[in-house]
Amino acid sequence: MPAKESSDLVAALQAVPDPRRQCQNLRHRLADVLVIGFCAVLCGSDDFVEIEAFGRAKEAFFRRFLELPHGIPSHDTFRRVFQAVCPRALQTCLIQWLQGIRPAADGEVIAIDGKALRRTADRGRGLGALHLVSAWATANGLTLGQVAVGAKSNEITAIPQSIELLDLKGCVVTIDAAGCQKDIAERIVAKEADYVLALKANQPGLYEQVAEHFLKRLAGDIADGAMRRQRQVEEGHGRTETRETFAAPATEEMVAAGAWAGLASVVMVIARCVDHATGKTSDEVRYYISSLPAKVRRLAGAVRQHWGIENGLHWVLDVAFAEDRMRQRDRNGIENLALLNRLAVSLLRQDKTVKAGVKCKRKRAGWDDNYLLHLLLESD
Repeated sequence: MPAKESSDLVAALQAVPDPRRQCQNLRHRLADVLVIGFCAVLCGSDDFVEIEAFGRAKEAFFRRFLELPHGIPSHDTFRRVFQAVCPRALQTCLIQWLQGIRPAADGEVIAIDGKALRRTADRGRGLGALHLVSAWATANGLTLGQVAVGAKSNEITAIPQSIELLDLKGCVVTIDAAGCQKDIAERIVAKEADYVLALKANQPGLYEQVAEHFLKRLAGDIADGAMRRQRQVEEGHGRTETRETFAAPATEEMVAAGAWAGLASVVMVIARCVDHATGKTSDEVRYYISSLPAKVRRLAGAVRQHWGIENGLHWVLDVAFAEDRMRQRDRNGIENLALLNRLAVSLLRQDKTVKAGVKCKRKRAGWDDNYLLHLLLESD
């Protein structure tokens, strides 16, 4: 019998603890089930029936590096295994493997944001749709982790868990207004990272201070030359967006209380969007606080890059992976499938050999064994 080909993916998944009772009736190796599941999701499978069908169609391919002592598992076996495996353990092994391809760079912007899987609600058990908080390395398009929001909780409790899981040293963490909390800022600074947090009326005292501070500066009441300004114009998708970003040092009043760890600067973004078809104009003013110095170019870049998690991950998950149509009800099962989706997006975005979108790459991986093997062995 010829020797099996080596694979870092197989080696990584062999470290996942097997939750099943070890007995003579155990027919399929855990790593085999997980590898086939991940490859199937990568190549376009959206549920366990499709995962089984993909495995059977590609059995000869999988036998190149998997044992498969009893062939391809049934869809019921895939379902039971993915419902039983601990999501945290699977995440740890898979993300370590993925980061071996391209680790997060020093100073990179890490966006943390939540997304609801709309059709995973289980009314019979009184459960709403599963809500996942993801960490996304914006420059590399790399998923760094995900945390499920508790059934009776919200993002504010899940974000600190995400921060604790990550090695953030030297990075800049961006979070929307839900994460603008004193405890979260303190946790980020403790990780030797910086933050840029969106500021809204959920922090009324600080919000009013920052808004009034910029009004005074724009009116000329404060003329110390410390405020910096950058103007950016972008055209696309039938509209023109003009963004003016203002950055200034945080005032002594904001810093003196010591409530916000590391607070160094405040930011105001005035955005005007013009729809070419209708001529309609919309204006928006947004405020941010940051531990970074008041360097407008860097702060404007961090603010803009935060939206990469919406465009580069969440939008792709809905369009290319149809995640909002997933109807799984078991929380472990859907959380594990959602993790595979996010890692598949990362892996497909890392590949530069095919000039196409994620949806097209996903289909090509299913059609072309050599391309699929290239994706899996990219880190070898």
